[in-house]
Amino acid sequence: MNGLLIIDKPAGMTSHDVVARVRKILGEKSIGHLGTLDPMATGVLPLVLGSWTRLAQFFGETTKTYEGTMRFGWSTNTYDAEGLQTSEAQVVPWITEDTTKHKAAVEALYAAKQTFVGEIEQTPPPFSAKKISGQPAYKLARKGQHVELPPKRVKVEEFTIVKFDRIMVDFFCVVSSGTYVRSLVHDLGQKVGCGAHLVSLRRTEVGPFNLQHAMTLEELEAQSGMFDDWKKMEKEIEEEGEEGLRDRVRMVCGKIHPREILTHMPAVTATEEQVAKIRHGNAVNLPQFGKEKLIRVFANQTELVAIARRIAGTLFQPKVVLNK
Repeated sequence: MNGLLIIDKPAGMTSHDVVARVRKILGEKSIGHLGTLDPMATGVLPLVLGSWTRLAQFFGETTKTYEGTMRFGWSTNTYDAEGLQTSEAQVVPWITEDTTKHKAAVEALYAAKQTFVGEIEQTPPPFSAKKISGQPAYKLARKGQHVELPPKRVKVEEFTIVKFDRIMVDFFCVVSSGTYVRSLVHDLGQKVGCGAHLVSLRRTEVGPFNLQHAMTLEELEAQSGMFDDWKKMEKEIEEEGEEGLRDRVRMVCGKIHPREILTHMPAVTATEEQVAKIRHGNAVNLPQFGKEKLIRVFANQTELVAIARRIAGTLFQPKVVLNK
């Protein structure tokens, strides 16, 4: 079974837990996820199925969108509400009866927040999957060992305060791959001088995929039998043509339509002869593409055959060939 499935991850499960559950539901061993979510976080978790796991390398740097809540007043060792408090409760500067001081403190918070917008150097949390000498940092941190991770260049496209309720602040952010929202919140708390940690987090978008594409594990389990009809529906779509069907096939049992993935690459519907060559790893001439580095090759409206790379002029060699 090949495809891309968007799961609305529940709180309390690791991304690996979700993959294991979907493997059991679908009876498909080959499943991987495109970007992990912390156990406490919920929301969009894209999964690649079957031979499509080989496409993970092409999704690259994707923008991610989150909604969350941060609490000011103290920090934790995990940078979220599940960790141990690492500082005494501190005075939150905007909680004061003095309206002048309150206004100044709120303005200082907004100004501090803006310093994290753009390209920034960010240090991952000590409790993270980043590896130190081959060991995940969180395993070392759990043993009480000092964890020091090198900062990484990330991009915060947007960081907006949505709701302000004393020490609880709701926010919205759009960030590059590799950005830790926990670190963003922790660092903001340090900047304003009273500490902060993440209370809740929901990922609403990963690249072009959002919660409208997603289904819960319970919904997947209830509809899992419908996946047997996927090939039948593919045939119907091929016979009817693509026009007017995009909305209808946008999500079939949660699977994203093959034409809607990796859209940063142009697509070509190859001839039977070209498809046969590509399946055997041979290069084909595609005169309509002279500048593109990578293209998606389809056998029909729904069957993605390969990702091919230009090797010379308009000659393309398959880089990844997908099984049926």
